[in-house]
Amino acid sequence: MPFLALLRHGQSQWNLENRFTGWVDVDLTPAGEAQAKRGGELLAASGVAFDRLYTSVQTRAIRTGTLAIEAAGLAWLPVTKDWRLNERHYGALTGLDKAETAKQYGDDQVKVWRRSYDVPPPPLAPGGPYDLSTDRRYAGVTIPATESLKITLERVLPYWTSTIAPDLAAGRNLIIAAHGNSLRAIVKHLFAVPDAEIVHVEIPTGNPLLIELTPALAPKSARYLDESRAEALPKLG
Repeated sequence: MPFLALLRHGQSQWNLENRFTGWVDVDLTPAGEAQAKRGGELLAASGVAFDRLYTSVQTRAIRTGTLAIEAAGLAWLPVTKDWRLNERHYGALTGLDKAETAKQYGDDQVKVWRRSYDVPPPPLAPGGPYDLSTDRRYAGVTIPATESLKITLERVLPYWTSTIAPDLAAGRNLIIAAHGNSLRAIVKHLFAVPDAEIVHVEIPTGNPLLIELTPALAPKSARYLDESRAEALPKLG
């Protein structure tokens, strides 16, 4: 039966600055690099023989995956990058300080934008500093102006179905180094988490979530490899 490890990227510079990041390409801090390496050590200690790394096209996730597999002695693993594993697009909130945004719009409204399943933030206006329309990595891609978790899931799920799931079904053990919301989308799908409950699911940075799957790709068991930093997991079916 295959194993899937979900690894949220380590602390980024904008995490440290408490800013909404989304699709902006921000690098890891030294602390984030250390978290990524620790994640790799935990993956190695799990004893699972991993076969491939999947990641987004954002630097913080790519570097987290790279540092992790290097620390695990798996630098030779094939790596597949795809924009559909990107973080959720935060629309007009992109780049804003989270605390200042809460003061401007109110804690309740910001909580809805951040944690609700299907309410996206206001759209990002074109032409500003965070407009990615000329970024070569998104050539031919319709870049969203904003996303809720629901919209994020709607772009992640086809990629899961077409590419990642067949890899798992073939018996390969995979690592996905990605982002809080793209990983929450995968967790929602795998564990059939209801819309109202997914808002309570949090994935800690740099702490691999190791999921053992049945041949039908249903979760058989799941655990965070660093128990001291574990978050509550959805119930198994």
